Amino acid sequence: MPTFHLGIICGLVFGALAAASMLPMQFPDKRRALLAAFFSRFAIGICIGLVAPGRLGWGTGAVIGLLISLPDAIITKAYAPILGIGTVGGAVIGWILSRFGT
Repeated sequence: MPTFHLGIICGLVFGALAAASMLPMQFPDKRRALLAAFFSRFAIGICIGLVAPGRLGWGTGAVIGLLISLPDAIITKAYAPILGIGTVGGAVIGWILSRFGT
């Protein structure tokens, strides 16, 4: 499967998991918070899918996941969970794309 298409699928799954994990939490505007979390995680999959192949997949994914998660972490001041999930999720997506992407 082309790397970009696989990145879209991984981003959709990662975004859905991130939004689902936030369902039990309380927010002033829950719909907006869930959409923001979904699209932030979806962007990680898209960006990793756009990176030139041949790079260290999990390392590149971890860096992209960290950088895309950083603004959300700064705004919410929830650094550890947001940066941790973004970095690990990015590393997993990067590994998947380097292993199964063409």
